[in-house]
Amino acid sequence: MARIEPGNGLKSAESHKSLRSTRESLVLTDGEGNSFSSDSELNGYTSERQTDKYGFIGGAQQYSEQSAENIPPEVLRQREAKWLDMLNNWDKWMAKRHKKMKLRCQKGIPPSLRGRAWLYLSGGKVKREQHKGKFEELDSQAGDPKWVDVIERDLHRQFPFHEMFMARGGHGQQDLYRVLKAYTLHRPEEGYCQAQAPIAAVLLMHMPAEDAFWGLVQICEKYLPGYYSAGLEAIQLDGEILFALLKRVSPLAHRHLKKHKMDPILYMTEWFMCAFSRTLPWASVLRVWDMFLCEGVKIIFRVGLVLLKCMLGSQDKLKTCQGQYETMELLKTIDTRYMQEGFLVREIIELPVSERNIEKEHLASVRRWKETRGELHCKSPPRMHGAKAIMAAEPPSHQDLRQNPTIIVESPLATKRNGEDKERKKTKEEKNGKKNHSPTPVAANPFPEPSEPSPLLKDTAMQGSNQSLSSTEHDTYL
Repeated sequence: MARIEPGNGLKSAESHKSLRSTRESLVLTDGEGNSFSSDSELNGYTSERQTDKYGFIGGAQQYSEQSAENIPPEVLRQREAKWLDMLNNWDKWMAKRHKKMKLRCQKGIPPSLRGRAWLYLSGGKVKREQHKGKFEELDSQAGDPKWVDVIERDLHRQFPFHEMFMARGGHGQQDLYRVLKAYTLHRPEEGYCQAQAPIAAVLLMHMPAEDAFWGLVQICEKYLPGYYSAGLEAIQLDGEILFALLKRVSPLAHRHLKKHKMDPILYMTEWFMCAFSRTLPWASVLRVWDMFLCEGVKIIFRVGLVLLKCMLGSQDKLKTCQGQYETMELLKTIDTRYMQEGFLVREIIELPVSERNIEKEHLASVRRWKETRGELHCKSPPRMHGAKAIMAAEPPSHQDLRQNPTIIVESPLATKRNGEDKERKKTKEEKNGKKNHSPTPVAANPFPEPSEPSPLLKDTAMQGSNQSLSSTEHDTYL
């Protein structure tokens, strides 16, 4: 059985060397699998290369034209308008038009609204409204020194090539510390696991610290319950589920891994615990997360199955993998063409793996676990398969979903209408003034016409705009 030291890392007993090696890979490598030998290499990184559109200045996850799809500006504007409408009527869309929402998540959430959409999809928005002041309360507390020490040591290891987390003590690392420390106070029985840090960092790239905290809470408690608890039983169970599903998706890959006695924990731990945030090109990470937060953990399973099928699913590929070592090396260096946004998203959507398939294999895995290892020590709550299940389990009030606009933008058309309204009003007043000075007295109108409210940008045509719509809430942190 795995033994967990402070930090809930993947440190294990002698019988679980694979868990120990996985811990080292989670902590000591960058996105390219390169070990860092000193802190200066992590945060003293200098380069003449410019920051890409996602904030990366280097590393394997830096943006490249080959790894991402380009969306025409007019299409992006139309998608923004549709998402603004969904966010303004979230409960109705979730109840009556969830399939359409799922399709829009599969197409990709507009970058300007991704942070807000993630918060709504995960249920973090509702949690934040229902527990106002909770994050500030946790943030003001000192925290358990045991966890604080481990968190501080991990800060500089999270996305060292991203401009938000490069500087030691910079605002990115400060907020990451605040979020992770707050979670250890929120769930002291669970504490901190090193794989939570990249999850929190991805959220912080898109939203303020308080929102990122509630997003992390929802992922840890609803989407991936038990993943970050002592013993790592939940991730081991999901490894067995992945292996069972692989038999249906790619029998050849399944036979190969079984022949070489490759425990799933060897290759899937970082994939699942970090939700592929350290594995895929960044454009692909964002698309996977759009679908993951909408549809649940089945998306994570599908990504893993697609990668295994593509890398080990043909005789030609297996010719170079004659043993366990060669197979592991192959899975550590996945061919970039299989991780590209367009290819990967299509494969994920088309793969026939449902929530029912996962739950069926989950029951079988739990039964085998009890027969061979005894009772499970981690009593995790049942996971929720996506946004709809989360909302159904804890129905929010209309107030919980209400948006709080901080910026109101008027279009030129709206300004023109306001001018016309003022002109009409002025003309009317002048006419009334002339009538009042006439010999025949006229009673003043006791019910003056109210001025027409200014329409917001979302009510006007958008095709001519090449600029991103301004948010009415905190859309992005950067």
